[in-house]
Amino acid sequence: MVAVLDTMTKSVEELLNTFEKLPEAEKREVASEIIKRSLALEMPELSDDSLLLAADEIFLQLDRDESLHE
Repeated sequence: MVAVLDTMTKSVEELLNTFEKLPEAEKREVASEIIKRSLALEMPELSDDSLLLAADEIFLQLDRDESLHE
């Protein structure tokens, strides 16, 4: 499942599309490295509204994915 946000840049979208084509072992390796590198980033706290919006987008994508398999 890949939920594409409207605000995603073309380069980020291309990166994620490339990621999806990787074998599972390489996906885990990339994800692990991104998590490690992300720990050093200064990130603002997410507001409740931002978290709710992200959750809504995830559940909508899950609903779309589920409807494709019915």
